[in-house]
Amino acid sequence: MSGKIKLLAIAGVGNCASSLVQGIEYYKHIGAKDCIGLMHYEVNGYRPGDIEVVAAFDVDKRKVGKDISEAVFAEPNCTAGFYRVPYYGVEVKMGTVLDGVASHMHTYPDDKTFVVADDEPCDVVKQLEDSGAEILINYMPVGSEQATRFYAKAALEAGVAFVNCMPVFIASDPEWGRRFEERKLPVVGDDVKSQIGATIVHRTLAKLFNDRGCKLDRTYQLNTGGNTDFLNMLNRERLKSKKISKTEAVQSVLDEPLMLDDIHIGPSDYVPWQRDNKICFLRMEGRIFGDIPIDLELRLSVEDSPNSGGSTIDAIRVCKLALDREIAGPLIEISAYTMKRPPVQYPDEEARELLERFIRGE
Repeated sequence: MSGKIKLLAIAGVGNCASSLVQGIEYYKHIGAKDCIGLMHYEVNGYRPGDIEVVAAFDVDKRKVGKDISEAVFAEPNCTAGFYRVPYYGVEVKMGTVLDGVASHMHTYPDDKTFVVADDEPCDVVKQLEDSGAEILINYMPVGSEQATRFYAKAALEAGVAFVNCMPVFIASDPEWGRRFEERKLPVVGDDVKSQIGATIVHRTLAKLFNDRGCKLDRTYQLNTGGNTDFLNMLNRERLKSKKISKTEAVQSVLDEPLMLDDIHIGPSDYVPWQRDNKICFLRMEGRIFGDIPIDLELRLSVEDSPNSGGSTIDAIRVCKLALDREIAGPLIEISAYTMKRPPVQYPDEEARELLERFIRGE
């Protein structure tokens, strides 16, 4: 398989979109031998550089009306700049705000939060149709329930596949899954896992406890960061689906789920000077042979947004593969491998094997 993948990046051209766009350009010039940071260099012939950005939406006045090559580096973005993006000729259009901007963020300085543009929202469905986009990727902020559903509906109306990187349940919701299947469109989701992030590490260690006969009694995962995602999540009301997504991802690998009082997973606080660096503090308490206690503590520090890029760049290419093969509805294999709250949870090694078989067309 070869050719271009037309992609629509959405949910603000934020830090994750910035890392993705930079990555698309970066990997155009890296051969398989020297490639670092990809789980798959090729997906049935599709390479990262085959992804073509054809449309983008945001609500921030520093991004709306700008070429996406400029917008990915505009404030309040603060992720690492690792590749210079050439001019795309793709203007960032004004999206629909709905609940995409939390009310408390207006109390922070402009360089830390969103500054909503005065422009009228564009016709998203028409923009999707006119751009020729095949796939719409959702990067809306955590807690944007209405906005995520708005863009999922726009994808359905425009006949565009949907990759949902946020913890609003679309691919894992049977009703939404049915709607995409009826429109003969694939959907991937929900809530992207990082390559080596807090959730995947926590899952791996929890499964290690489980597989080695260690009784896990209680655990917590606390995360701090200084990007707009962490600032947005200071409003705890916006965290409900995020906590469900992250907690279920860990509970699903245990033979017997922990009582809710014995597991705490979620963002802890916003630390401005951390910028896009995310720090995870992980603790696990259990019992080994002879009912003897064991405690494990781990600290993980990683640039948050590039850490999701390896997963989304696979999700996009597998979604394109499904379009080529006329496979519709929730894509179980890639969702289980790259998302925290997929339609069906599998252990990570099993999800990987299922994905490899899907890619090979078995």
